Amino acid sequence: MSRFFATGSDSESEESSSADEITPKAPGTTFKQSLLLSDDEEDTKRVVRSAKDKRFEELTNFIKTIRNAMKIRDMSKCLEEFEQLCRAFLKSKNIVDKEGVPPFYIRLLADLEDYLNQLWEDKEGKKKMNKNNAKALSTLRQKIRKYNRDFETEIAAYKEGVSAKSFLKKKPEPASEASKFLKSDESSSSDDDDDDEDWGSDSVGSGSESSDDGEGKGASLAEEQLHNDCHPIYQEKPKMFAKGTEINIPVVLKKLNEILQARGKKGTDRAAQIELLHALATIANENNLGQGILVKIKFNIIASLYDYNPNLAAFMKKCLDCINELQSILFEHNNIFIGENIAEDSENLSNLDQPFRVRGCILTLVERMDEEFTKIMQNTDPHSQEYVDNLKDEGRVCEIIDQLLNYMESKGSTEEICRIYLRRIMHTYYKFDYKAHRRSLGLQGESKESEGEDSAVIMDRLCKFIYAKDRTDRIRTCAILCHIYHHALHSRWYQARDLMLMSHLQDNIQHADPPVQILYNRTMVQLGICAFRQGMIKDAHNALLDIQSSGRAKELLGQGLLMRNMQERNAEQEKIEKRRQVPFHMHINLELLECVYLVSAMLLEIPYMAAHEFDARRRMISKQFHHQLRVGERQPLLGPPESMREHVVAASKAMKMGDWRTCHSFIINEKMNSKVWDLFPETQRVREMLVRKIQEESLRTYLFTYSSVYDSISMETLSEMFQLEIPTVHSIISKMIINEELMASLDQPTQTVVMHRTEPTSLQNMALQLAEKLGSLVENNERVFDLKQGVYGGYFNRDQKGGYQQKQGGYQRGGYRNQNQSNY
Repeated sequence: MSRFFATGSDSESEESSSADEITPKAPGTTFKQSLLLSDDEEDTKRVVRSAKDKRFEELTNFIKTIRNAMKIRDMSKCLEEFEQLCRAFLKSKNIVDKEGVPPFYIRLLADLEDYLNQLWEDKEGKKKMNKNNAKALSTLRQKIRKYNRDFETEIAAYKEGVSAKSFLKKKPEPASEASKFLKSDESSSSDDDDDDEDWGSDSVGSGSESSDDGEGKGASLAEEQLHNDCHPIYQEKPKMFAKGTEINIPVVLKKLNEILQARGKKGTDRAAQIELLHALATIANENNLGQGILVKIKFNIIASLYDYNPNLAAFMKKCLDCINELQSILFEHNNIFIGENIAEDSENLSNLDQPFRVRGCILTLVERMDEEFTKIMQNTDPHSQEYVDNLKDEGRVCEIIDQLLNYMESKGSTEEICRIYLRRIMHTYYKFDYKAHRRSLGLQGESKESEGEDSAVIMDRLCKFIYAKDRTDRIRTCAILCHIYHHALHSRWYQARDLMLMSHLQDNIQHADPPVQILYNRTMVQLGICAFRQGMIKDAHNALLDIQSSGRAKELLGQGLLMRNMQERNAEQEKIEKRRQVPFHMHINLELLECVYLVSAMLLEIPYMAAHEFDARRRMISKQFHHQLRVGERQPLLGPPESMREHVVAASKAMKMGDWRTCHSFIINEKMNSKVWDLFPETQRVREMLVRKIQEESLRTYLFTYSSVYDSISMETLSEMFQLEIPTVHSIISKMIINEELMASLDQPTQTVVMHRTEPTSLQNMALQLAEKLGSLVENNERVFDLKQGVYGGYFNRDQKGGYQQKQGGYQRGGYRNQNQSNY
């Protein structure tokens, strides 16, 4: 065709002209060419769209951009597009009032809010964001929370998964169309064809024209988005097997392998994988393919649940259900053998004449489940209701472990039995058995038959099996520490002490891994608290000294990280240390721990200070206690005590004066009871023990302080002053005389204490102090001289430690104090 005709007005009849003939543009032909193009366009795809379609298409375009920005974590782009989307939605107000809020809009608001909350909780991810993205994240999160208040009902309905009728005020789609869509072919290309075919029968009613091909009425982009939102699960669910396929074990295995091969690949929907595996298990069960193939599918379902998300909290209940189902199958069918050493080729899933053999380890799955439960508790806010809800699952976790324990006792090896026993011990050792305690007190309404086995009997049976059969030091060490902890928790002091001394763990605990060291520290602390409850003040002080003197009790017990050490560790080290933290419900009260330590130090230190008031070489029993005393002395204004430490300091000053009543009122009062003493199981007995110890140590302090004032003093007078029995007063004074702490003698007929004037005068005391200081000066000079000469004299060979700090009570402390400060 000539160019002359191409520019004519009757171009309608010349449709066969090619684009090459129109490419050269002559002056004045642009308008006609545009007319020509518009005529061609009119013949191919002219669609008259309503205002509703245009507005909804504009909204879907913005939503698509926002979702793309969410995929790449571009918060600035998300914020910009969200603001434009809100303005576009405001323009569509008239249409929304008529048609209702479109579901795809509600879906975006709900997904965007969940996505932003997830990003906000990901602290590691926020640190890696640039400044603009972090700022945009904070702004967008505030805006979406405020904006979603207007759509709370719709969002809640969407999250509950209501049907399309709840979202749209329009007629539902015919049931035949939905069933037709659900029977879509397996391949993605046929899915698209069926989608087009399905939507071709929908009526729009907004002015769409029929095309020349006669395919029916077209669907708008907004309604397609709407349809996808109303049926998010059933539309995308592919058919498992083609129609007419015979369902047998090889076919199911082939499908299982196809599903497993997609695991870990980019773009694989893990939630869809889990749904497919569940559907495959249902098909295998419906077709009676045997328990072997069902066990294999269940193993893979549980493994997929672990892979779904690093935080398994949302799927924990589903995971527990799956493990329960798997265990039920294994218990009911004794002809199923499972194990990690069974090769894939040697599996028997179909031959009913022989036992089923399935590759897999139920013990590994349960151990992973237990670890995931611990991670969930570590990462949940302990002061929230969510923590309480998650903690309720521990009962089910313990039931699963108990069931597996019974299964392993009949079919497992010794090593596997020790592993599952340790899991059961770790869920038992820190819990106080109130029912057994009430039974021991003889309270009514507690029958042993109805309550089952005591925790002490369970711990004894499980731990003794591990002591005898375990070949790995770690499991045995953990079992010993848990056993000691449980004894100490239930006030069985002598059993706990003897087990600790016989195990010799304190000699090499510094070589253990950090979690075991944390468990050792927790056990020593519980041992010290137990000794305090039993009135063994020296043993309590010795057990608690190393943890409390370090100033890092919180970190050593795995109950948190100290802020002052945050700069010394990088992000990876911090992440590792957070994994070692003990869940909140297993924590030991740090204020109670410090109070027990300070009261023990007070009962030991105050009489010692009174006895060695003029001794220049007096040693400290507790540096932390002396520090608290100095802090109290430096206070410019001395008011009534408020904190626990101030109460102990005020009580110490009263005891130093021999005033036991004031000391008693500071240690045991309503505030201290609520903070500390009421937390003990046997509260009243602990208070009575404390009063007794305060009276005895106040008596000793009084005699040390005021012995130079008296020529003699009646034991009856002392008994009335300190409200102690005369035999008790006699016993205390006799011990002081025998240990040469008090220069006196007892006059039996008159029941008096006769003081001996052997104490040096003030001048003599000063002379003694001067002599001691001169002696130390000479020793220092000798040491400096020896250093210069290169000869080390006897000074360095002397034992500088006091007898009290060496091996009091049988403890050899230092095993875990001599380690590096960065370790536990």
